[in-house]
Amino acid sequence: MYKQCRINNAVLEVTGYLIHLQITVKLVDHLKILFLGDIVGRPGRKAVQKLLPGMKEEQKIDMVIANGENIAGGFGITPPLMYELFNAGIDVLTSGNHIWNKKEIFQVISAEERLIRPANFPSGIPGRGMGIYKTGNIQVAVINLLGRVFVPLPCDCPFTVALREVENALKITPNIIVDFHAEATSEKLAMGWLLKDKVSAVIGTHTHVQTADERIYPQKAAYITDAGMVGPYYSVLGLDPEKALQKLIYGLPASPDLAPGKVIFNGVLLKLDPYSGKALEFSRVSHFI
Repeated sequence: MYKQCRINNAVLEVTGYLIHLQITVKLVDHLKILFLGDIVGRPGRKAVQKLLPGMKEEQKIDMVIANGENIAGGFGITPPLMYELFNAGIDVLTSGNHIWNKKEIFQVISAEERLIRPANFPSGIPGRGMGIYKTGNIQVAVINLLGRVFVPLPCDCPFTVALREVENALKITPNIIVDFHAEATSEKLAMGWLLKDKVSAVIGTHTHVQTADERIYPQKAAYITDAGMVGPYYSVLGLDPEKALQKLIYGLPASPDLAPGKVIFNGVLLKLDPYSGKALEFSRVSHFI
């Protein structure tokens, strides 16, 4: 008597009363993670919906992370817009100093694990600063931090909090992505150096201008000062330049209208070893719509 059946990629052979179980394990030799810069308003969201599905399929991307703190008219996050981006293919949304601009976010931030806020906010703040996410059988930690230089928001030291959060993450996975939402280049570079042998990538956000200083440290981590933005290109950080000039020149209040026209789609693509967490390849992504 001989029977063979397949159970979840395992071949089960039954011969008489003997059972032979043969399991074929397919090892993952790398992980591809796309990180998108700050998504700004409706133009940014529509760009994600248009480009991301095809990009994920073409590049065989395993995980998509994006900074979403500007998705609601350029300032803040609302639950419907957050879920709109999850449905478009984003797996994790990070944030920054504008996370509280829309009060509706308080309804979901403690329950929605795919949305994180800076880990160095004062204790007692709702939400979480780190999340552990799975792609296939591989776990990836995502940590969000806020800089203190030129950022008028109370928060704890990002460097000491980074070391604490990374230590906790390393107990679970070597694959760690850090979104450092900060203004000063010096502060971001210092964070990259601090974590160069501990995390898979330190990716700067907040300035909305993609920098050309991407690198992979020999020890482990990829680094870039700013991933850029997904939003209006002929703009001042996504906003109407004329309105921005009115405020900058005359100090008069101006409505924060988003700029019309061409949209830029910025981010970085990271390829890493899922068993050591070491960055293997790291490149900028930039498209126009």
